[in-house]
Amino acid sequence: MRLIATLLFLLVPILGVWTFWIAPEHGWWFPKSVSSYGADIDRLFYIILWMVGITFVATEVILAWCIFRYGRKDPSKAAFTHGNHTLEMVWTAVPAVLLLFIAFSQMKVWADVKFGDSFPKDGRFTIDEPIGEVWASQFDWRVRYPDEDGNLEGADVIEKAFEFTVPLGEPVVFNLRSRDVLHSFFVPNFRLKQDAVPGMVIPVWFQADEPGEYDLICAELCGWGHYKMAGRVRVLPADEYDAWLAAEREALYANGTEELEEDE
Repeated sequence: MRLIATLLFLLVPILGVWTFWIAPEHGWWFPKSVSSYGADIDRLFYIILWMVGITFVATEVILAWCIFRYGRKDPSKAAFTHGNHTLEMVWTAVPAVLLLFIAFSQMKVWADVKFGDSFPKDGRFTIDEPIGEVWASQFDWRVRYPDEDGNLEGADVIEKAFEFTVPLGEPVVFNLRSRDVLHSFFVPNFRLKQDAVPGMVIPVWFQADEPGEYDLICAELCGWGHYKMAGRVRVLPADEYDAWLAAEREALYANGTEELEEDE
């Protein structure tokens, strides 16, 4: 029985490592990164994964050894101890050093992604002149593009539901807002996640480096219809994006008059 229990405990790290090893080829891993800072986010994830993975395997092996070593019946009297100060210092110091390593490793990436001073200052979209704003609410996404004068209020503002269209290869800055409760703007392919907080205007930026359509989901449980907040981010080449925006504005300005002209 002791041997069976030992083998079962050893199977846990073996199966765990094996599952992670085969995950990418079976589509159980992260989706492809297509943003400018996605590789840096992944690098931080793998640092933490290796730390946790090694600790997990070592802990399970020690547990299996303890079961095998001390699991048999022993009629002798147990020995009592009040602890080992050296061992306590080691298992306190090692996690502390690892946490400090993680903290310093992530500082530059965090600053580049989140701090306003690191936001793109060149190009057509900046904190002062964003591409638009994204409103989260129960239970949808609303993307608003400014009029030709850069205003986000008025009759000429373009609003799209569940669809955010952006140009390829350009830093995109937008303002994230919430109409009601906490939501979270999450695009897995961009490695981008940002909470939308009621009453706050939060600037967010990314740069998509591959064209296509990517999932936009809410990563914060926000109510019974949370599952409905499934949108898309469309990444178009710059000229196609400009043509799309011009066509949207033309359709908005026409306001249905072209249908009246055809009827006449």
